[in-house]
Formats: sequence, structure tokens, C-alpha cells
Amino acid sequence: MAADLLLAFGTAALLPCDEVVEVDPRHPACHPGFQLQVTVDDGIIRSADPRIGLMHRSAEKLFESRDLRQAMLLADRHDWLCSFTSEVTVALAAEDLLGIVPPERATWIRMLLLEVERISALLAFLAPVAGAMREEMEQARARLVEIQEAISGVRMHPGFARLGGVASWIVDDDRAHLRTEMALLHGALPAWSPAIYEHAERTAGLAVLSREQVVGLGVTGPVGRASGLDADLRCDAPYLAYAAVNSLIDPPSRTAGDAAARTLALLDQLPIAAYLAVAALDALDELGTGPIDVPLPKVVRLPEGMAYAAVEGPLGVSGALLAGDGDKHPLRLKIRSASFATLQALGPALVGTPMDRLADALMSFPVVMGDADR
Repeated sequence: MAADLLLAFGTAALLPCDEVVEVDPRHPACHPGFQLQVTVDDGIIRSADPRIGLMHRSAEKLFESRDLRQAMLLADRHDWLCSFTSEVTVALAAEDLLGIVPPERATWIRMLLLEVERISALLAFLAPVAGAMREEMEQARARLVEIQEAISGVRMHPGFARLGGVASWIVDDDRAHLRTEMALLHGALPAWSPAIYEHAERTAGLAVLSREQVVGLGVTGPVGRASGLDADLRCDAPYLAYAAVNSLIDPPSRTAGDAAARTLALLDQLPIAAYLAVAALDALDELGTGPIDVPLPKVVRLPEGMAYAAVEGPLGVSGALLAGDGDKHPLRLKIRSASFATLQALGPALVGTPMDRLADALMSFPVVMGDADR
């Protein structure tokens, strides 16, 4: 007999619900938690409806009540794993509207830190399923976060992107540490990969998404590529300096669309991001010190008009639609978040999933709830 259940994940377990689904507490998808309304028949999920809105962040309205410089500092709040990615997205939209072209050094610094953040975010999702390699992967991520902190001065919410550039040059020691970490990553991948593949084998055929479904739902990034969507803005619509390193971006094609393919699609990105980070470091070494931003007036006013910018974030496309009317406050700032689109995919993907495999299915979807519940 079919039964309707309200399931809770993460801290949502503190709210009224029918059942709490135990998921590894260190998995980012369950940090603040969310609820899932399901219909279950004979232990199989027949329908699923993700319930978000528990955080009440109102990020977009906060943007519209701040001046542009303050809005830049808010941009990194809703996705705490990919903060710099969100900053750069808003900066690119504002620079387009203002007609600002950042210095070349700033462009390469942005690209470097985007790829380092990509590795850090992906390790956060991969480590919980890496078995014996979990601690080693978590330590690698911790070292990257420490370097990011050394560069920006802040462990979370770096506020490092600026309109027209970045906050500071990356000094020699920090660039050397990043080179070392990229080399260590390449050296560790042969040991990490078998552990990830072993987990993937156990989740093969679980929570399948077709290519048509991901296209219809606007799902991008690793989840889209796992279902055969061959799309990557770094190649398809190059921004920053990605056109100069296009040959390095060639992730394997996966079509199964199941939990295993999604996990492996995350793993696929690690060596690519490391190669891109090294290419950016090479470019910065060649350029040397110099201008890293564009001088701006004390008060920056957005001209009347509209601009959209999108980047290929670690979890999918991150976009910002920015409208101005001559004031120092944005008239409108609409966020296109990767996690919101991915979370929608739980609906069709979980149909047919056994209840006792729900946690494994959920952990194959890389989402950050603050980004979904923006």
C-alpha cells in the first residue's frame, strides 16, 4: 500500500517529519538540510518532491538594497563552497554593464582561484564516498583552503574579487604552494581513483537521469555531463582567459546518468582543474607584478541597462542578471544557481529508488542548500 512520507536530511531533522534519512554529516548537500516529500509503495519511491525554503536567505533582495561594492561582498554568501565563483560571476556582469576591462593579471588570478576553488569544492563531495582515501582527500582540501585563506585573508567568504580586478597580487610563496599542491594532486589521483570507482560500482543504475531530463530542467555541470550533456562554458562561451587554454578542457563523456556516473563526473574534473591552475600560474609568473585592478570613483553608479554573465562553476553554471537605472544600487540582481536546478532533478531521478538506497542516491547530487535556497 502506498504511503506519503515527509523525509528530513541534515539539520532539517529538527523539524517535524515522518522519517530522518541518515546521510554522512560531512557531505555538503546536508549541511543545513532540506525535506523531501515522497510517495512510497512496497519500499520503492514512486514520486519525490524536494522541499526547500527553510533558510529564508533573500539574497537577491539584499543585493538590491546595497551599493555595488557592498553587493560584491554579499555575492559569496549563498554558496559557501564556491564563494569566489559567485563573486566573479557578479563582477563580470557589473563590468559588462559599466564597460570595465580588468587588467590581464587580474584575469589570470581570477581563473587560477576559480580552478583552485573547483578542486576544493569537488573534494568536499568526493571525500565522503572515498572509503580508505577519505582522510587523505580531506587533508588535501584542508591544505587548499589554508592557501586560499593566506591569499585572501579570510577562510570563508573571501571578498577577493573587485569591480575591475582583484584585491591583491598573489605573492611568490603562495604561488609556489599552489604549484606544490597541484603536483601532489596529480600524484594522489592514481590512489584516489580506485576508491571512488569502488563506490561508483555499488551505485550503478541508481537514480537515473536522462539527457532529455537534464536539458528540460536546466541542469548543468557534472550532473549534466553524467547524463551525456556535453556542455562546458569554459569551452562553449570562453570568459576570462579560458580561450587561451581551451585544449586543456576535455572531460570524458559519460551517458549512464546514474549515481555512479555523477560521482565519476566529479572525479573527472580534478585533473583538468589542476592543469588549468598550473597554466594560470605559468601566465602569472611570466607577467610578474603590475596592475591588478581598475581605479574606480568613490561611488559607482550602474548605467541604465541590463547585463548577464555566467561561469562554469564547480557544481554547474553560475549566472547573474544585473539591471541598473543610474543609481548606486542594482535595480535588479537575479541569481542563476547551479544547485537550484540540480535539486529539481531529484524529483524524476528518485522515482524507482529503493528507500534503503536513498542516502546513496542523494549523495551523488552535488548541491549546496544555501545556493538552492538563495
